[in-house]
Amino acid sequence: MRRIGATMAALVLTGAGSVMAATAADAATPAAARVTACPTGWGSGAKGGATTGAVPLENVRTGRHDCFDRMVFDVPGSGSVGYYVRYVARLTQTATGRYIPVGGGAVLDVRVGAPAYDPETGTPTYPGRVGRTLPGVNVSGYRTFKDTRYAGSFEGETQIGLGVRARLPFRVTQLPGRLVVDVAHNWTGSR
Repeated sequence: MRRIGATMAALVLTGAGSVMAATAADAATPAAARVTACPTGWGSGAKGGATTGAVPLENVRTGRHDCFDRMVFDVPGSGSVGYYVRYVARLTQTATGRYIPVGGGAVLDVRVGAPAYDPETGTPTYPGRVGRTLPGVNVSGYRTFKDTRYAGSFEGETQIGLGVRARLPFRVTQLPGRLVVDVAHNWTGSR
């Protein structure tokens, strides 16, 4: 009887060890999944095309994500929004050539095919002031974004200076009524 009891105890302990090992392996899987790489291959070259439009810009907002910082331009009522985004040594205003200082290790010149005013009445639709930070946008604490500057709106195009930590890869996505600019946290795709 003792042998049967000892054998049963050994089997129970062996089974419990297997269950514990399986549980530990299962617990490690989600942690490994969280370490997945971020998208790469966006590059840092100029992106875009035609930038003039007739539907006005209404808002600019930003957000932080695991792999990138995001800037969104809201142009309600438009289909696709024209754009031209590129790194520049210095931000100069399109209309006047005026230099506008932008903080950060690199500067993205973002031109959105939407005026910051109603083309029919001239009434402002976006309250930006040339040379000032974007109204309602606070990038303190962001990993990549360091500064924003409004450069004005001229002939159906609004220009924004986006200061980033360094020249990093970025992508631009058009959505109905929105234009999205994502700047990666690094070149390697690691979080």
